[in-house]
Amino acid sequence: MRNTVALFGEAQRGSLASPVSIQSLEELNHTLGGPTKGSFGICFAIQFLLYHCALIYVRVGEEGWSIKDYLWGTKKLLHKKKDLNLCGVCLPGVSDAYIIDTAFSVCRVHRCVLLTTERDLYDYLTAR
Repeated sequence: MRNTVALFGEAQRGSLASPVSIQSLEELNHTLGGPTKGSFGICFAIQFLLYHCALIYVRVGEEGWSIKDYLWGTKKLLHKKKDLNLCGVCLPGVSDAYIIDTAFSVCRVHRCVLLTTERDLYDYLTAR
């Protein structure tokens, strides 16, 4: 079974806050389209797929700001414990403490790591 990463990010297409299973680059392009200006979600998704990880993509309206989308997405991931083989939850562009703390609850339940950028981690740590 492939390791799976849950990734929250912007995209051109797809339902907001609904986890979508992605297995290939072709499926990524067909389901979510390309990246929106200034977002990192699709770029991270491509990297994970190139490293042969399965992907659960949760589309958000705006990376780091659409708190409602992040909360709905994390709630759905919390209730899918049996079906997933999560090794990580990725939050590019998020430095908001409330969103990150909520994602930590998913990490605890699934016993996986939280993946973020250096800039976002710095913002998170210095805002406290």
